[in-house]
Amino acid sequence: MDNNFNNQQGMPQQNFQQPMQGQPMMQGMPQNMNMQGGYYQPQFSARRLKTNRSTVSVILYTILTCGIYNLIFYNGIGDDINFVASKRDGKKTMNYILLYFIVGPLTCEIATIVWFHNISQRIGDEARARGVDTSFGAGTFWIWNVLGALILVGPFVYIYKLCKTMNKICEDYNNRGY
Repeated sequence: MDNNFNNQQGMPQQNFQQPMQGQPMMQGMPQNMNMQGGYYQPQFSARRLKTNRSTVSVILYTILTCGIYNLIFYNGIGDDINFVASKRDGKKTMNYILLYFIVGPLTCEIATIVWFHNISQRIGDEARARGVDTSFGAGTFWIWNVLGALILVGPFVYIYKLCKTMNKICEDYNNRGY
């Protein structure tokens, strides 16, 4: 019997062998592989994270959308930190929209304060784990977003520091892939 046919189904067998990193590509290899100089290179995630968050855009879009953009912004921050940091720390941050509409009101907004404390600490930890020079953390939330609200500009400083740190984390992820 011909060795090119599968004995059970009578169909031709396709023998695709995955080359190891640094080995030349072979005929019949899948087309979605990254090839540099004729050699297989492992790809990072196809997802590119946003690296252009800015305080001005958050403020302007929040005003223009009557606060809706604020929900989208913090939900995106939570999604990105989950995507980047979950492999390292094994945690998962709650969806901000769920928190805003359901959990926050049920807990008299205590869950919202806890969410901001936890995500700020998690972002700071991830930045330090990636070698990003930052002092961002839960203390940043308490000093700038809570106490800084007394001088009115504190929450804006918190958003600036949050955007800056998340941009650096996402840029590092886009460059290194892990």
